[in-house]
Amino acid sequence: MSHITMHQIPILSTFDPPPGMEIERVVGPCWGITVRSRSVIGTACAGCQQIFGGEITMLTELAGESRNEAMNRLERHCREMGANAILGFRFDSGELMQNTNEIVAYGTAVVLRAKQAQ
Repeated sequence: MSHITMHQIPILSTFDPPPGMEIERVVGPCWGITVRSRSVIGTACAGCQQIFGGEITMLTELAGESRNEAMNRLERHCREMGANAILGFRFDSGELMQNTNEIVAYGTAVVLRAKQAQ
């Protein structure tokens, strides 16, 4: 069963700060990484679902959990760097070994502040 994770810092998909905010300082690149393996039982069950077609729910849940963990680690890294936002947020993934995937959430850690009224 998937769940929604509440994030503590803004994560944006573009490099633009949100309305009313401006970049005070660019801190640098930050990331969160997790490596997950599929169990033998999970792989077998996924194979059974492939026979009948449709969504492979076990793998969908694993992918969602893996992305959430990568995002949580990204946020933790951002805060450790002294930033309060991540801009240019992206995901990447790749296979490391058979049945083992790396999921990386990354972006640019920045310090945002409210725009000064002119």
